Amino acid sequence: MKVGIIGLGYWGPNLVRNFAALDGVEVAAVADKDTSRVERIRRLYPYVEPFNDGLELIEQAGVDAVAIATPVATHFDLALAALQNGKHVLVEKPLTDNPSTAEQLCKEAEKRGLVLMVDHVFVYSGPVERLKQIIDSGELGDIVYFDSVRINLGLFRHDVNVIWDLAAHDFSILDWLFGGKEPQILSAVGLALPQFDTECTAYVTLRYPNGALGSVHVSWFAPVKIRRFILSGTKKMVLYDDLDPYARIKVFDKGVEFIEDPDSIYKVIVSYRIGEMYAPILDTTEPLHKVCKGFLAAVKEGVVPRSDAASALRVTKALYSADRLMTKKGTFLE
Repeated sequence: MKVGIIGLGYWGPNLVRNFAALDGVEVAAVADKDTSRVERIRRLYPYVEPFNDGLELIEQAGVDAVAIATPVATHFDLALAALQNGKHVLVEKPLTDNPSTAEQLCKEAEKRGLVLMVDHVFVYSGPVERLKQIIDSGELGDIVYFDSVRINLGLFRHDVNVIWDLAAHDFSILDWLFGGKEPQILSAVGLALPQFDTECTAYVTLRYPNGALGSVHVSWFAPVKIRRFILSGTKKMVLYDDLDPYARIKVFDKGVEFIEDPDSIYKVIVSYRIGEMYAPILDTTEPLHKVCKGFLAAVKEGVVPRSDAASALRVTKALYSADRLMTKKGTFLE
């Protein structure tokens, strides 16, 4: 499979490296408006065909598939052109900046029988894979509550706000963990600094059809970097700390039991259970390697990827709703 990579800023070179390492894949062409970036890749991979325009790569390069790692506002035009030229497409998250264009891409890919996949890289990470296994096994019981915090100082971006930048990770994780179920209720509030007109901090609250309630807190304006996800079930609880070098997943045998006691003045007695904690061994394979491998399997074998077009559309809808509600100061959408 011959692949073309469009966009060689922060993420594009990682795509080049991972695709080049796969058996059965050739990185045939690269494109970026910055000529120095193209030349930097060609020094490492001298056989690639260089372009300074992504549309030219799509129309002229003899490639079977295109990976797009450009600003969000450019995703739709590039992905649509690639699909219309018969190319399979992998897009950096999120798919597009609104559900209408995302749905159009999904329909175009389905009509042409092409793979459309989004690089929601966290759903391919070892910790999130293990979380999914734990949830599906029933070890946690019914999921009641979750809390996600993804904050740090910077990088302040002008092209998107903090929801589109950081919450895209959390929404894709939740979509995969909860089996593609969409939230029934969503609210969001955000903060833009006086000197910066783009929201740099946001709080999003979501309630799912099974009753699970949770929040996603994202920020570019924090003194420390935190990547922490708490998941509480009726049987057990989990802490996922992506920055913990030793135990990124911790499963706690903790919970509460409510015992009815009609003879007590309290009517219901709360009993706390505090058992052992264990930290499972996790797969340490680079998640982006799995993304690229999954894309290859989808193209060659017809395997449905975790971050397929349908999941990408659901995530885009949630991001768009949160963004829109944030500007309305937290109006509820049911």
